[in-house]
Amino acid sequence: MLLRRVYAFETLRVAVATVAILVAGSALADKTIVDGSGRKVTIGDTSRILSIGGDITEILYALKADGKVIAVDTTSQHPPQALGTKTNVGYMRALAAEGVLSTNPTLIIAAKDAGPPPVVSVLQSSSIPYVVVPDDKTPEGVAAKIRFIASVVDAEEAGEALAKEVEADFALLAEQRAKISSPKRALFVLSVQNGRATVAGTGTAADAIFKLAGAVNAAGDAHGYKPLADEAGVELAPDVVVTMQSGRSGPPSDPVSTVKALADSPALKQNKIIEMNALYLLGFGPRCARAARELMIALYPELEIKRASAEK
Repeated sequence: MLLRRVYAFETLRVAVATVAILVAGSALADKTIVDGSGRKVTIGDTSRILSIGGDITEILYALKADGKVIAVDTTSQHPPQALGTKTNVGYMRALAAEGVLSTNPTLIIAAKDAGPPPVVSVLQSSSIPYVVVPDDKTPEGVAAKIRFIASVVDAEEAGEALAKEVEADFALLAEQRAKISSPKRALFVLSVQNGRATVAGTGTAADAIFKLAGAVNAAGDAHGYKPLADEAGVELAPDVVVTMQSGRSGPPSDPVSTVKALADSPALKQNKIIEMNALYLLGFGPRCARAARELMIALYPELEIKRASAEK
């Protein structure tokens, strides 16, 4: 009888100790961070991640953390399998709280401009950690974004390696940019409706990518995305117009050529219109430096020869 009691007590002691270890391990796994909105967020379980933002999804895949991603938004277009294999919660600026929460995530990692604000407020008030990612559109900011996301998902080693690779890409870009003696005036056209264009001023991703590519923003006197007045085209006088690829099929139709304000610009007279993928060009993810260099080569074809000889 005594032996049975001793055995029972020992079994109970081991069980209590095991629970204590598990609880302590869980507590150690939890960590509190300050996210891109300045909020303190406590993160625990990262096994079911909802990624809101194409750049965030791209970074998670580059960190080999895609096995934890269970849902994404429609801007998560790279790599293609993200939208092809993960649950789609819709456009990042038109989210529905019910749709987001129905995916049962244990962690939401979101871009700063995810919305609408009332939905974000609901999500931030839920029991699921909602982490806003910093988004400084500079070479330093891209590397910091990678390191931040890596820290959130416990992939610091992979994050550091990726960040260093991206920093090297930006260093090469800076070397090429230093060779530009006469910067061209570029205009980014976001959309065209009824012959009127919406263009990118300062404070936009397009303005930031122009700087990286060694171009002057022809609409630099404006802030944000603004409609282009008919009389403003002559004053802006862009050498080149940059716009997003439409993804249309069949023969190309060029809406930029219908913009009255640009009809007499050097860009349209010489048919200098560059189309690039939106996420690649404006996402400021791991491929940002390469996208900026691709734009640079399109703006300054003579640099392609110098680049090719330098890489041999």
